[in-house]
Amino acid sequence: MSKKTDSGVSLAVVKRLPRYFRYLRLLLNENTLRISSNDLAELMGVTASQIRQDLNCFGGFGQQGYGYNVTYLYSKISEILGITENYQAIIIGGGRLGQALASSPVFTKRGVEVCGIFDVNPEVIGKEIDGKKILHIDSLKEFCKNEVVDIAVLTLPSEYAEEGAKLAVEVGVKGIWNFTSKDITSRDFPGVRIQSVHMGDSLMLLCYDIKENGNVE
Repeated sequence: MSKKTDSGVSLAVVKRLPRYFRYLRLLLNENTLRISSNDLAELMGVTASQIRQDLNCFGGFGQQGYGYNVTYLYSKISEILGITENYQAIIIGGGRLGQALASSPVFTKRGVEVCGIFDVNPEVIGKEIDGKKILHIDSLKEFCKNEVVDIAVLTLPSEYAEEGAKLAVEVGVKGIWNFTSKDITSRDFPGVRIQSVHMGDSLMLLCYDIKENGNVE
């Protein structure tokens, strides 16, 4: 039996929604305003039946004989994913990865604003990244008295991951985006949603794939 979210929708379906979001944005960038389920399926490399089943979980959004209005579907997927909620995020860990994320468009394209970056290293404190100065972590609690922070992005060394997560929860974040190699789960912090990105794991899987299949012609 597949796992379901609190809304009763299959978790597998929810995990596919960001992919719909990406492809619909590409279509809009190409000024494609209407698309059939068959054409969208071909573009995404899935079946039209899969698309219809997924979208029917949220109301369907298509019209028989017309297909999908791309602008409308994009707006509804954005709404479902929370992109229209204007979430605020802080980055805990102002090193190379934290700085790279802070200056990338990954947040703004998904409706999230980075409002603060924090670290303990005097060599980076005060450095300005995309218009925001890196602040000392000791100022986080005071900072959050004036800012409603929804998400904490952890890019600090793994040995400090739990400490960073605990501090983030104390200032009231609702979610943690964890880039450390330390496994942090909602069991450790009940009521807080957590998504972990283990880039090293992904790299090792790619290396395995190359080793096993790289010589196949």
